[in-house]
Amino acid sequence: MREIIHIQLGGCGNRIGSKFWKTITDEHCIDSTGIYYGQLDENFEGINVYFNEISRKYCPRAILVDLEPDVINTLHNDSFDKFFYSDNIICGKVGCGSSWSSGFYNDDTEVIDQVLNTIRKESELCDCLQGFQLTHSLLGGTGSGFGSLLIDKLREEYPDRAMMTFSSLTSSETCEHLIEPYNIVLSIQHLIENIDATYFFDNETLHKTSSRTQTSPTYNDLNQLISTAMSGITTCFRFPDQINGDMQKLNNHMIPFPRLQFLMSSYAPIFSQTCIQNNSIPLYQLIEEIFDNKNMLIPCDLQQGRYLSATAIFRGRDMTIKEIYEHIFNLQTKVKNIKTTLCEIPLKDLEVSSTLIGNHTSIQNLLKFFLEKFSTMFRRKLYVFGFCRSGMDEMEFTEAESNLSDLIDEYQEIQHGKTDSESVSNII
Repeated sequence: MREIIHIQLGGCGNRIGSKFWKTITDEHCIDSTGIYYGQLDENFEGINVYFNEISRKYCPRAILVDLEPDVINTLHNDSFDKFFYSDNIICGKVGCGSSWSSGFYNDDTEVIDQVLNTIRKESELCDCLQGFQLTHSLLGGTGSGFGSLLIDKLREEYPDRAMMTFSSLTSSETCEHLIEPYNIVLSIQHLIENIDATYFFDNETLHKTSSRTQTSPTYNDLNQLISTAMSGITTCFRFPDQINGDMQKLNNHMIPFPRLQFLMSSYAPIFSQTCIQNNSIPLYQLIEEIFDNKNMLIPCDLQQGRYLSATAIFRGRDMTIKEIYEHIFNLQTKVKNIKTTLCEIPLKDLEVSSTLIGNHTSIQNLLKFFLEKFSTMFRRKLYVFGFCRSGMDEMEFTEAESNLSDLIDEYQEIQHGKTDSESVSNII
């Protein structure tokens, strides 16, 4: 079995990660003590991708990290979270003040050494490690700065293993911390250089999406949306007989051009509250919703630009792959390179659902938004001194700005120029 090591960083990353584990333990029929109670082979066959088995109990192959202990301590008081390995829970003593530079150039080298040693121990327990996935935020210091440091170290130590991140950020005009544009762009620099695939989740978009079905959505609700999308994205890794059955196969399909590895996702059903209550939704509506701007989990306009690739993952027993093909066929003029797969194991409380992974050139608009905010601040040298005082060189700002600008240019060239992907036949 090709195992994945999950790492959750910072307060946001740990909250998202906790939701993810609750979601997939339900899907694999594992209770809060680690006991498997399922009856179907499909629930059990891929269980070792994310779980270690010791003495007939299953424990998440997860490493929980934060530079300050508050969030992890709160999560660990939850009875569910007590079945994580205690040795895999790593906390620093002092946070990094929501600053990328304080996280990356952290004086407490003991934490990064402890994290890397824990990862080595986990990797040694694997029969065939396929790669790593990280949940983190690009807004705070631990998820952005310490996350960038860890990503660099992992790529250096495991150069041939796949790496993907589930990265939370915000497109809001108002920032909780004024230095968030710096944190985001400096982090993206390291994602470009070292990560195979990054899935962005935008808090502003998630809030608007949740507001369609809830009066006052909380961060807990937003994190649940992210974990549901993560469950869909990782379906191919966790259940048998799926297209794109491991991280590398999925990346090979989704990323036809180097560096253009920033992906968007959508999930359905979200808005059809009546259908959810009735535990049903027509297949045609499910497909329409996953290709709708309003269901995307980042801000985007799918009418501007084009898909470079897409994967549609369907869950449930009340549909057939033939029916899905017939409906997807009508989308061929819009999506040139799409793969479709069906997993009969449904999400909890839903008979049918679907997740779309898209590599779409319109993501450049989100990247432009961050670059413009970064450049506006950097031209005035706002807060630069504080970053440099932590150990940064001002040239790192210039390099990150230039790298992101180049990336946006690459998306524009692919969008407006003829490429090999235009001639790729539909794979469904």
